[in-house]
Amino acid sequence: MTVGRRKKMRTGTAPSLAKSDLPKPEPNLSVAGVLLAGGLARRMGGGDKCLRKLGGKTLLEHVIDRAGPQVGALLLNANGDTARLSAFGLPIAGDVVEGNAGPLAGVLTGMEWAVAEAPDCSWVVSFATDAPFLPEDLVARLKRAVEEDGADVACASSGGRVHPVFALWPVRLHGELRHAMVEEGVRKVDVWTGRYNLAVADFPVTPFDPFFNANSPEDLETAASLLE
Repeated sequence: MTVGRRKKMRTGTAPSLAKSDLPKPEPNLSVAGVLLAGGLARRMGGGDKCLRKLGGKTLLEHVIDRAGPQVGALLLNANGDTARLSAFGLPIAGDVVEGNAGPLAGVLTGMEWAVAEAPDCSWVVSFATDAPFLPEDLVARLKRAVEEDGADVACASSGGRVHPVFALWPVRLHGELRHAMVEEGVRKVDVWTGRYNLAVADFPVTPFDPFFNANSPEDLETAASLLE
């Protein structure tokens, strides 16, 4: 295994907010998706950021609409009382590592859920739930990057920035991730991915960055303008 080696970036076509006339990629039944909604949303004033409204729908609905058709199974990772999210009709699991341990805890939650509940899925893809314009071919592009580069893990990038939360993870690494988090105290995504061969799938930022995330009320206003 090559440690910390990053492969060349792979570019794709520009995103569009309008529904494309091109056929969408078929769902990859070997991939389970985990929607990461376990953050504290301090810049939104607390609460569930993913439940903020954008264009008449919650951020979470926008993400589900784009992420759901790409995967064989979908899990919502959220902490606290799950009743507030039950209307979305998804299985819900809280972090399997306590203490608001960040997105890696959500990734591990998704991996361990896949082992128990989606055994046909050998991969987990993670999605942030504050990115309403995420690419509809994200999973296909990440899977292709892994296969073409012979990598262990793949993540997305755009505009010269890597987006480690939008990543494809092999379920087989769930034990190693649990050990890293529980025994070593690893919390940063890039610290853990630095141990593995990482492929990067690059996405264009025209006419806008598909990984635009709504972290504040001002960001929601910007996102609303992109819908017009």
